[in-house]
Parts: sequence; structure tokens; C-alpha cells
Amino acid sequence: MAKLLPKEETDRQNEFIERVFEINAAYEKYAFVDTYGCQQNESDSEVIRGMLTQMGYAMTDDEKSADVIIINSCAVREHAEHRVLGNIGALVHLKRSKPDMIIGVCGCMVQQKHMAEKIKASFHHVDMVFGVHALYRLPEILYRAITEGRRIFEVTESEGAIAESLPVLRKSVMKSWVPVMYGCNNFCSYCIVPYVRGRERSREPGAIVSEIEGLVKNGCRDVTLLGQNVNSYGKDLNNDYDFSRLLSDINAVPGEFTIRFMTSHPKDASKKLFDTMAECKKVARHIHLPFQSGSNRILRAMNRSYTIEHYINLIEYARSVIPGISVTSDIIVGFPGETEEDFSGTLNTVKTVKFNQLFTFIYSKRSGTPAAEMPDNEPREVKLERFNRLLALQDEVSREINFLPPGTEIRVLVESEQNTKFGNLAARTQGNRPVHFFGNTSLVGCFVSLKVTDSSKWAMTGELTNG
Repeated sequence: MAKLLPKEETDRQNEFIERVFEINAAYEKYAFVDTYGCQQNESDSEVIRGMLTQMGYAMTDDEKSADVIIINSCAVREHAEHRVLGNIGALVHLKRSKPDMIIGVCGCMVQQKHMAEKIKASFHHVDMVFGVHALYRLPEILYRAITEGRRIFEVTESEGAIAESLPVLRKSVMKSWVPVMYGCNNFCSYCIVPYVRGRERSREPGAIVSEIEGLVKNGCRDVTLLGQNVNSYGKDLNNDYDFSRLLSDINAVPGEFTIRFMTSHPKDASKKLFDTMAECKKVARHIHLPFQSGSNRILRAMNRSYTIEHYINLIEYARSVIPGISVTSDIIVGFPGETEEDFSGTLNTVKTVKFNQLFTFIYSKRSGTPAAEMPDNEPREVKLERFNRLLALQDEVSREINFLPPGTEIRVLVESEQNTKFGNLAARTQGNRPVHFFGNTSLVGCFVSLKVTDSSKWAMTGELTNG
């Protein structure tokens, strides 16, 4: 059973919220939150903004006008860490001009002890550092940074507790991230996530459904359920409640809205999941199911716990029960020891499955993972050449599989106004494809039916039907 944060601790943090609010009451204060990485980080930043708002800060997109800057960092790839460190370093000049400004760094990158120590030793203008397990303690950490006049470092090694009822300031009323679980038990050999976010912890289904009921009542039309591996949701709840049942219960929430989820893992995705998706009309006809490599040898080295044959069978079953389902995936090119034969397996899988879209990455070494110790003698140029071949192949596949004949009727959620020659409104299909069309701006936030007028590999244009 997942550990819930005790009410006493929530009350304690609320007391610090009130103390910081009192400090800020005399002057208008601003906060800037800069987010890197995945959707879970985006969701965490919405909680950070919620707490900061309750502490009396107005949000700003201009770091120069901010009294508090918080950088929510990512550790998945080396490039992301370099970007974060570069932007932290650039703030030293702003800190010199505004010495009372508080600069904080949080998130996955600083949950790694060596990165927290690096910031402590080399970035003296950073006032507070806190890892993912201490996020709920931001009010206390910020209060101490303001009142004690010293640097605060809170990077505890913990499995983490689930903190319900934290304030959330969402970027959009219409679209919402909703975490259903935290952490990961898979320990893919290339991935740092289990080391920084801890073991899997599922939220209670009642709390999730209740949150979504409130969101829908307030105008949310697109809910994305978040977890490092949503397919393993419920395994720690010590009952028979699983992710399929959660989808069914959310699908029963009154109102017109779309349910999305990510990320899925092939070892835990099941026929039951796809049967449930087929039965639940509010669940998007889309699955993001990373396969990472088309070589069983490399999959074993990655500790992915499935074969490529199993993966292909899953997709075939999904398409048999959910006609027209959109399938997207992740691929890592250049994993240590990958040969041309291994890479050919990846290309063959792309040709066989025909993904609507791929998210492709060249392997990034992560200190502290098993893959970081594996021999990796393939030159960077070879990896880049393979990467470009993969992109070229997927470009061809996307042109083929994403084409919809003119006149095809589609149902979309109108997301925003725009100003392009393709239309003044931007919408999105259940399969997550953007659509542009002309219509009354009052349609923003509504579901409408369109007829396709043109279709490219990434987007479509359409026109309103009379239905």
C-alpha cells in the first residue's frame, strides 16, 4: 500500500505557506518557474506554482522581474542536464543585480547526489536545492531560505510519500495532467528514473476519480493520466484494482471529455487494456508504447523484459479491437553494443508496425545506471548515420499511414485560436493529430465534427460539418 503523507505534515506546510504569505503581504512579489523534461515534471511544476501562488507570489514569464526563480530539472538525458546547468550559470548576473532574489533548483537532476554536490560547490548563487521527494516541502524550504539567510539543501533518499490535496495552478482549464502513480520498478539498464523517483506508488483510485470529476465540472475536456508505467498501476494497492478498471471508472465520470495516458510499458500492456480502451468511448484511440529496439539481444541488455515478437503481437491485437488506433513509440539508437544487424531489426520493426509517429533518441550515458558500464565502441558518426536512416524511414511511413482522404469525418477538440492561412482555429484528434480550420472562436473548448480537406504526415486541415 502506498504511503500517504500524514495530515500533520500537510498542516505543517500550510503553516509555512501562511508565514511566507505574511512576509510578502507588504509588497507585490513575483515568481518564475522554468521546467525541463517530461509531462510529470510539467505536472510537478503546476504544484510548485500552486504553492507559490498561495504564498503570495504572482506568476511571471520574465525571470528579470522575479523575486523567486525555481528551475525544475530533468535527468533523463545528458543534453537536458547541460541545458539546465547552463541556464543556472547564466543567472549569476541577475543574482548580483538583485541579491535578495531567491534561486532554487529542484527535480530529477538534483535528486542525484553528485549533481546536488556540483551545484553546492560551483553555483554559489543558488539558494535552495530540493529533490523530487521534498517537493511538497517547498513552503518550509522557501521560508528558511528567506529568513535564515543561508543556502538550503534538501535531497533526501526516500521512497517518497504521496501528498494529496496540494494546491495546483494549471496552465490550462481545458487540458489537465493527472498523476495516477509515481516512481518506477522496471530498472531499464539505461534509465536513471527509478533511482531518482523511487519505487512505484499508486494513488488511491477514489482520489484520482474525485480529482477528475472536479476538473471536468470546471471545464476540462482533455485529461492525461501520468505515470512512469501506468500499466502497472494498482500493483501496490494490495487488491484487484488495476489500470483497466481505473480507465473504466474515469470513463464513467459524467461529461464530455477525452482520456489519455502515458507512459505504457510493453511488458505490462495487455489484451485486457486494449479491450477496455475499445469499450470506453472517452478513452483516446491512441497508445504510446515505447519499444526502444527491434533487437531481442539489445532488449535483454536494456532489461526491457519482452521480445519484439511480443511487442508486434500487442500492436496487432490493439488494431484488431480498436480500428484506426494511433500508435506512437520511442526508440533509442546507438545503445552500447548495438550492431548493424541489431539496428536492422529496429528498421524492420518500423516497417512492420507502421507507427504514426516516433520519438527517437541517440543513447545518452547516465551515470549510475548499468548501461553506463557497458562497452560502447561504436563511433558517434555511425550512430548519427543510423539515426538519420531511421528518421528517413519514419518520414516515409508517416506520409503513408497518416494520410486521410478528403471528406473523411473526424471528431476533434478545439484547443485554441490561431492566425494562419490554414485556419483561425487549432484542434486535435483523439489520435493526437493537430487539425486547422476556420470557424467561430466561441468553439474553443468544444468538441466538433469536421470533414478533412487536406492531410499531411503531421497535420490536417478541415471544415465544419452541419452535424
